[in-house]
Amino acid sequence: ILRPRARKLGLGTAYIHGMKHATGNFIVIMDADLSHHPKFIPEFIRKQKEGNFDIVSGTRYKGNGGVYGWDLKRKLISRGANFITQVLLRPGASDLTGSFRLYRKEVLQKLMEKCVSKGYVFQMEMIVRARQLGYTIGEVPISFVDRVYGESKLGGNEIVSFLKGLLTLFATT
Repeated sequence: ILRPRARKLGLGTAYIHGMKHATGNFIVIMDADLSHHPKFIPEFIRKQKEGNFDIVSGTRYKGNGGVYGWDLKRKLISRGANFITQVLLRPGASDLTGSFRLYRKEVLQKLMEKCVSKGYVFQMEMIVRARQLGYTIGEVPISFVDRVYGESKLGGNEIVSFLKGLLTLFATT
């Protein structure tokens, strides 16, 4: 069921909007442009059942996961962001900047109450806060295919915001 909003209001408010309409115990978050292929959803469900995980996160950086359609600069930025985060925060998950995830609904609601970040760092904070609150996280390797239409919002301002957010999380977790 599509529940459109009048205009773009940001990722966090999109999550809140989606939770209002979700009727089940689990919520799958994914890019609507199909960069995240729905074929991985059954694997997320299997992984959740197998380990009774609170969150199952798609990872481009483990197993047979990967990224297709990105130039070298974009790949380096993503890998670099994940590497720096691993060193500073030790979150116990391999792909912190991705957004293809399955959440227990009540866990997602709790995390939304705790998270303060905006933009690129928001996905990272969700995992860091989840670990801080003792939630369990499983991972499923995924293939990410860059969007065919539209453009990435990742630019200089987003990178600076990411670094500020990373340092804030380092200081507060």
